[in-house]
Amino acid sequence: MAQSTFDRRRVNGPEESFPPVFDDDEGLGWTAKRGRALEDIRPIFLQPGLVSQANGSAYIETEKTKLACAVYGPRQSKTTTYSERGRLNVEVKFAPFSCVRRRAPLRDAEDRAVAMAVHQSIVSSICLELFPKSAIDVFIVVIENDGIEGCIASGSIAASVALADAGIEMLGLVASCSAAVRGDEIRLDPVEKEAAAADGTVILACMPALSSITNVHQSGRVSAQVALKCMELCQDRCINVHAMMAQSLLSSRASMA
Repeated sequence: MAQSTFDRRRVNGPEESFPPVFDDDEGLGWTAKRGRALEDIRPIFLQPGLVSQANGSAYIETEKTKLACAVYGPRQSKTTTYSERGRLNVEVKFAPFSCVRRRAPLRDAEDRAVAMAVHQSIVSSICLELFPKSAIDVFIVVIENDGIEGCIASGSIAASVALADAGIEMLGLVASCSAAVRGDEIRLDPVEKEAAAADGTVILACMPALSSITNVHQSGRVSAQVALKCMELCQDRCINVHAMMAQSLLSSRASMA
C-alpha cells in the first residue's frame, strides 16, 4: 500500500485552490503602473534578532515579499570526516500560504534552487577556515512571495544580516539586487508579474565594502551589453542597501545595550 505524500499531523486544505480574479484597470505584467522609477527598488524593512532561540536571525519585508531567516551555529558537524573548513548549509521553505496557489509542505525543486542561489551569494563572505569540523545552518522561511528574483535577493540580505547578528566572522555584509529586461528597458527589483513578462532577469550579490561581486544569476535572453548595464545598476543600488543593513545592525545592538 503506497503511503500518502501528505503530512497526517497537518490539517491539509484542498489539493487545488484558486484566488478570486478581479478586474485590474492598471494593467498586467510589464504595462502595469509601477509606482516608482525604473531604477528604484522597493522600500525595505529589516529587523535583526527576531528569533530569540537562534544564534542570529533577521526579518526582511519589501512590500509583498516577506522572509524570516534564522542562523544556528557554528556547531559540530554531524559527518565523521575531518574538514579544515566549516560547512554552510542553507535551507529555504515556502509557507503554504506564501504563493497565489497553495504550496504543499514538502520541499520541491524551486526551494532547492533558491537555497542554492542564496548559498552561492553568501558563502564567499564567511571565514569558514576559522570553523574546522563545524557547520553553520541557515534556515529561511518565505512568508509571502512576489517573485523568485525578489526572494533570492531578499534572502541573501536577510541571511547576511542574520550571520552578522550571530557574531560569525565575515569579510563583509552581502547586499543583493535584481533587474528585469524587456527590449532596451531595464527595471530594478521587479515584482512577479514584471519578471514573468520580461525577456530575462539578472540577480547580483556583492560585498560593497570590498567592491567585490559574490554571485551573478542570469536567466532568459539578455545580451552581454545589457547584462553589464544591469550589473552596474544593481551594484549602485547595493551600496544603498549595504548602508541600510549596517544601520539596522547598529540600531539592534544599541537597543540591546
